[in-house]
Amino acid sequence: MKLPTIPTLPNAEFPVPKRLGGTVDLAHNMWWSWSAESRDLWASLDLANWERYHNPIDVLSSIDRDQWREIAASETVMERYTTAMARYERYMRAESTWFSRSEVVMDGPIAYLCSEFGVHESLPLYSGGLGILAGDHLKSASDLGLPLIAVGLFYRHGYFRQEVDLDGDQQHIYPVLDPRNLPIRPVASRTGGQLKVTVPFPGRDVTVAVWKIDVGRVPLLLLDTDITENAPSDRPITHHLYVPGREMRFCQELVLGVGSVAALEALNITPAVWHVNEGHAAMSVLERAAGLVESGMSFEEAHARLRSKTLFTLHTPVPAGNEVFSSDLAAKYLGPWEKRLGLDAQKLHELAFAEANNGHRFDLGALAIRSASIVNGVSQRHGGTVSQDWRHLIGGDAHHVTNGVHTPTWIGRQAHRSLAASYGAGWATRLLENPDLVEKARDLPQEIVWRWHQTRKEIFTDFARGRIRRQLARHGASPDELAAVSAMVPTDRLTLGFARRFATYKRATLMFSDRGRLRDILTNPERPIQVVFAGKAHPADQQGQSLIREIVELSRTDEFKGYVYLREDYDARMGRFMTQGVDVWVNNPRPPMEASGTSGMKAAINGVLNLSVKDGWWLEGFNEHSGWAFGLETASADWSSTDRSDSLAFYDTLASQIAPLYYDRDRDGLPTEWIRRMKESMVSSLLAYSTHRMVADYCKLAYFPLGSSAANASEISASV
Repeated sequence: MKLPTIPTLPNAEFPVPKRLGGTVDLAHNMWWSWSAESRDLWASLDLANWERYHNPIDVLSSIDRDQWREIAASETVMERYTTAMARYERYMRAESTWFSRSEVVMDGPIAYLCSEFGVHESLPLYSGGLGILAGDHLKSASDLGLPLIAVGLFYRHGYFRQEVDLDGDQQHIYPVLDPRNLPIRPVASRTGGQLKVTVPFPGRDVTVAVWKIDVGRVPLLLLDTDITENAPSDRPITHHLYVPGREMRFCQELVLGVGSVAALEALNITPAVWHVNEGHAAMSVLERAAGLVESGMSFEEAHARLRSKTLFTLHTPVPAGNEVFSSDLAAKYLGPWEKRLGLDAQKLHELAFAEANNGHRFDLGALAIRSASIVNGVSQRHGGTVSQDWRHLIGGDAHHVTNGVHTPTWIGRQAHRSLAASYGAGWATRLLENPDLVEKARDLPQEIVWRWHQTRKEIFTDFARGRIRRQLARHGASPDELAAVSAMVPTDRLTLGFARRFATYKRATLMFSDRGRLRDILTNPERPIQVVFAGKAHPADQQGQSLIREIVELSRTDEFKGYVYLREDYDARMGRFMTQGVDVWVNNPRPPMEASGTSGMKAAINGVLNLSVKDGWWLEGFNEHSGWAFGLETASADWSSTDRSDSLAFYDTLASQIAPLYYDRDRDGLPTEWIRRMKESMVSSLLAYSTHRMVADYCKLAYFPLGSSAANASEISASV
């Protein structure tokens, strides 16, 4: 089946000449974000603007009519335009895809609901791993030709930009997103104008506008309350991602859940499968059930029907991480659904009780679990944790689908070209269909692999120095101090990367447990090591912000100055530079708190070696030929004891195994054993930890069995 066309309205006009007219459509499809040919085109149109914003809409807006005439006369531009458009049109019009070749007949599309989507840094509608994972999910669904439609929220102020001040304190700067400067278009209503739906609120209806972003072949609908039809008090509902106010957060999740169902219904789209990705969108099940009851079913029949078409994915490591609200707050907003479902308040709220007789907490995770026929965790270990914590609601064990990354997005350009030469265009899909091909990565010449890595390391170093210089200039550094930045983060030094959300369980400061020992390891004149940190703490997380401050302070001490750096404003772009350009990726959460983690996967596909505790994905991804594991697999009740033990193991591994291996060179200056491990890292991750594999697993587990009445689950699963 094919997705229905979702009509849109123009959002902005550009004086683009006819012979370059395709750039407007190309700019509005996020396919460009994983197409090297498309990115080359934008750079050739306006290099300075492209390097500053990495946003094609900004590039088109920056060029006036006279400039367009000159650009259209450029042979280089026209060659790049022709190449990019040919690739784009071939991609979008392809009749043969992985999904079409599966010959599975589905009863409708897959609806994928999530609170954040990290498709690209030019769209700051994500905070971290969940959003990046969701964005990668859409890209792989597009590459595979899957009939999937996604729904989220249009946060007009996105997620905060981070600045670290002179004292090491995190400052929060919220952007103002103007739709005219984004690759987003209003969805057209059948009656004219932008499509709008309503969500019942106490004493009024809140109007929700619907926008669309194209992610390759996959439409992403975004819901927006910041429109003139709403009262000033309701317009900010969709302003900020993960707003700290609990009632406003409930309002956001009511709009996400109910608005998603209303928007798809208004577009006459009837999904065959509903994928609720984390509990934020759980209230979609109430709206779906209400529609079925109003069509003549009993509540029990309606709940059984929607349950048979619903998959719920948990990303949280513990039940306390779910979205939980007081029952009094939920009661304030859920009156309309009591009436529509024919349930009293107690019965409705019992759907969201995590435990029997718990009448004070409305748990969206529990609501989603009770309303899904399939529940999964996001790694093998996390699936076991979900089973242990939620078996009483699931009625058995949870499944697991280990997360992945969209390899064409996250792999370095040089590696991408070599893989395309080895496997052909669309190599990520080719690997999925021909898994044995991944072994060919072992045959890559070691000097080529090392050259890739050194190039990416130099690019990362230039980027890091630019961020350092900008940060110091804002702090009032002198010209001499700014000039000295050019010697920082030297490329000939073993470089460790640590970048993620600064939640306390991720133990960002674990390596500083014994400062003297760490200093001796990092400053060894024969084998020096440097560590680059990056990451944000939630504005309400004071403990996480204190970790950032501590690392900043340590980086300025005589012990660690020039060996420890913290880069501010971590986003997807910095994530690409770091996971492609460091030598070792460090991860040390307190087990079993890491549900999966994907930053280490991004590093692994680039041949960066992982140094991690065995938690999340690394518990199943570790092998002794592609990285290192250290520490305990399960934390003891005495956390300080666990931290001590793990830090000692970290020091021993770094000093006795990693540093000697990195600096052991042959007569040509190549670390041959290190390069061999780099290739092993790629072989073990390019397919196994890709979102192509992950999406195929979701098809086998849930999408095809739940979404097709033409075959039973076992027949469909066998065809994938």
